[in-house]
Amino acid sequence: MEKTEKSIALKRQKREAEQTNKLFIGVLNFETAEESLRNCYQQREELRDCVVLRDPSSQRSRRCGFVTFSSMTEVDEMPTRPHSIDGIVLEPKHVSQKQHLDSGVFFGH
Repeated sequence: MEKTEKSIALKRQKREAEQTNKLFIGVLNFETAEESLRNCYQQREELRDCVVLRDPSSQRSRRCGFVTFSSMTEVDEMPTRPHSIDGIVLEPKHVSQKQHLDSGVFFGH
């Protein structure tokens, strides 16, 4: 049983580390695709993941997404740099690890 508890703890630590490297990107244009978002935030191959959230039934953009970086340094630098895609200035926010994990709902800060 100890091995199981350790593996669960390791998985949670990995998940929490990934959450802290994540930015929520709000107010996207309906036409913005993952490729455009990735191109905007790609810096020296540091971007690990990029997702534009879509409605499951219509596949229409929910006008927001997430970008995940490989380091906190990249995340910390991003909100200070203004970015725009498809004519809209983006609103990046740090994903709050504890609130995100506890409630299943995103809270930025």
